[in-house]
Amino acid sequence: MIDWRHWHNEPWLVGGLVVLGWLWAIAAGPLRGRLSPGAVYPRSHAVRFYLGLFSFYLAVGSPLDQVAERFLFSAHMLQHQILIFPAAILLLQGTPAWMIDPVLRPKWVLVPARFFTHPLISGITYTLVVSLWHAPALYDWALQDRFVHIVEHLMFFGAAVLYWWPVLSPSVVLPRRPHGVQMLYLLAVIIAMTPLFAFITFSHDVLYPTYEFAPRLFPTFSAMHDQVLAGVMMKLVGLFGGMVAFGFAFAGWYRRNR
Repeated sequence: MIDWRHWHNEPWLVGGLVVLGWLWAIAAGPLRGRLSPGAVYPRSHAVRFYLGLFSFYLAVGSPLDQVAERFLFSAHMLQHQILIFPAAILLLQGTPAWMIDPVLRPKWVLVPARFFTHPLISGITYTLVVSLWHAPALYDWALQDRFVHIVEHLMFFGAAVLYWWPVLSPSVVLPRRPHGVQMLYLLAVIIAMTPLFAFITFSHDVLYPTYEFAPRLFPTFSAMHDQVLAGVMMKLVGLFGGMVAFGFAFAGWYRRNR
């Protein structure tokens, strides 16, 4: 049975989020005068950054994690969607340029960062990471091994940050791409993710043994129904997120070229 009162308190999860929040607070407080003399406290950035941390914890630390690991593929898909969309987006938008750019300026950081945030590379990386982890052997391995599951979630989150960087970069050193490039990039990733959606949604077999033999939370909701729902969630949420970003990029392009 599910214990809806259980929220994970593993040191690596809680400690990691606390350290990130502490580092942001130090940069925005005592170090702000050195990083950006005269800058006011970035209140709106703070709200978004800490909401991003909360979204991350909600995905992997709430009772949703129990449901995702033991019962429902669709719940696991929801976890990934939270990591890819609100968590990654809010953390990017919650980091001011003057806070991230000093980290990116050293050449040993800037060169690989410039490579991996190029739209072609970031789009391919995101598509490959998400697609390969949905291979039945890898996906079920993550469900059976806690450490592998953590690695999977961190890779999803890292790939999501790369995916959104060309569109939502907070950096002056590695800025957002022009609006036209953003629109083409977003459409390309939506198209590239379609085979994975089709593989999951239209498969004639249950792809992941963990969910095939899991106890059914709802008697009439079979493992195949769960798999179809997960595939549809992947496509609709990804399409919605990509098209909203496309709409903003189009509006910016229109204003610039009107």
